[in-house]
Amino acid sequence: MRPDVHCFTGGSLVLIALLLVPTCSTHAATCSVVKHNPPTQADKAFLAADYAKAESLYQADLAKDSDDPELVAGLVHAMLHQQKVNDAADAVGSAIEVAPNSAALLTLNGEIQLRQGQPWDVEQTVLKSYKIDPCNPRTRLLFARFLQINSRYATARQQITLAHQFDPEDAEIRLAWILTLPADQRIPELESYLSAPAGDDQATIHQLHTELDRWKKQAAEPARACRLVSPMAPADIPFVNLIAREHPRAFGLQVALNGSATRLQIGSVQGGLVVYRSAADRAGLKRLSQPETVIPGAKPTYAAYADSIKIGSFEFQNCPVTVIDSGSPDDDGDGMIGLDVFSDFLVTLDYPMHKVQLAQLPGRPAESAPPLPSLKTITAVADDPTANQYDRIIAPDMKDYSQIYRMGSNLIVPAVLNNAKVKLFTLDFSLDLPAGHTTISPGVAMDVTKVHEEDKGWGKMIVADEITYNFAHMSQKVNGVLATSTSVLSASLGMDIAGSIGANTFQFLIMHIDYRDGLLKCEYIPNRGYKF
Repeated sequence: MRPDVHCFTGGSLVLIALLLVPTCSTHAATCSVVKHNPPTQADKAFLAADYAKAESLYQADLAKDSDDPELVAGLVHAMLHQQKVNDAADAVGSAIEVAPNSAALLTLNGEIQLRQGQPWDVEQTVLKSYKIDPCNPRTRLLFARFLQINSRYATARQQITLAHQFDPEDAEIRLAWILTLPADQRIPELESYLSAPAGDDQATIHQLHTELDRWKKQAAEPARACRLVSPMAPADIPFVNLIAREHPRAFGLQVALNGSATRLQIGSVQGGLVVYRSAADRAGLKRLSQPETVIPGAKPTYAAYADSIKIGSFEFQNCPVTVIDSGSPDDDGDGMIGLDVFSDFLVTLDYPMHKVQLAQLPGRPAESAPPLPSLKTITAVADDPTANQYDRIIAPDMKDYSQIYRMGSNLIVPAVLNNAKVKLFTLDFSLDLPAGHTTISPGVAMDVTKVHEEDKGWGKMIVADEITYNFAHMSQKVNGVLATSTSVLSASLGMDIAGSIGANTFQFLIMHIDYRDGLLKCEYIPNRGYKF
């Protein structure tokens, strides 16, 4: 068991900051820009996203020159694109045995550690690599990724800028740098990036083109930030019951879009505020774009905006939202709302009392007054160049909060399972009834407990008998945990996720969530709960 599982930015990370941050301007001036050799046949296959062919060609090249770290990097990245994480780890391990003091190989090992869901090991790897070669641009990129998930956005941007200065031709570094730019610079840079193969798969290319088109359309529209126009005061927002076939199926929130009553289920896979076309039409939302399929296989969506959104005692104006271009499959609900829409607030999910509480986040030390909060109805950080430009702060009255990871709308917590393994889990706030399910990947389940097959009505499922989750200084025993594959989620996040923690695990807890700083505090008060 890792005793410091909640201490991700402790002494070693402070040491990294001391080494990296104060000397950045010096290194920017003294480090030479990386010069790349003409692409090999393996490189060309990788750039064309033919990862299997690239893997084979890199293997052949390594047979002739086994000491070239660039060939190892090409092979490993081709494997990772095919989700061959264990093979990639073996390739890096073998190369490090031959060259243990290679900054390039150590950084590559850090990329594997992050992909395997061990971010707590990455900081030491970055430090070791930095001491060997402070000019390695991939070390800077790896460090930036680690900082981003730890809510240290300002330092992450700084490291991405340095990485781009050191190597402006590395495709991954270039794309990461483009996404830090304000819209007027980002659009032409992304157009240039997409004009030639860069090693991205078709799904990524499609998503980038979709985002580019959306940014172009938004550039011609007035800025819409969904700002609060009512007084800022703590607010309680009660759950509403969503009913299907006379039985409760989920909890939601009552929202008024342009004055039109709208019932939104809590929890959205993509985050933000999402409504179906019928609710959008009823509320008179104004279209900003034509329907497009952003995720292959999903229903097309389009952007629209509401003049007014009222939630509890709060009113926000000029708000963009996502509309699913189809009717709702449920008669009792009009869409979904992720808790990340309240990222500018301190959010308390009071599950026992069936309500969400919103309060003002602590101000930053340099602020004379906290900025007016907005509603994050569309989860696109890059749309706002001022969003997430600060590093995490931990206010004095939040010292007992646990530091957790954040990737987009996903909050990720490390949990110790049955006092043995530390694994990463997303927090699933989709409050389905009965209490939403905690899940776990089959492989991890079989490592930590006994499993059995059970017919859940839609076929036989693997079920973990009993798992005790220790996370955010809380311990909860859960029986009958559903085991299901997490490969798609892990691939999309670029980090191995062992499952999700759902409402059947936190239904007795009060959860205080600071999305801005990646902080979580859980409370348990016995004999406290909603009275029907």
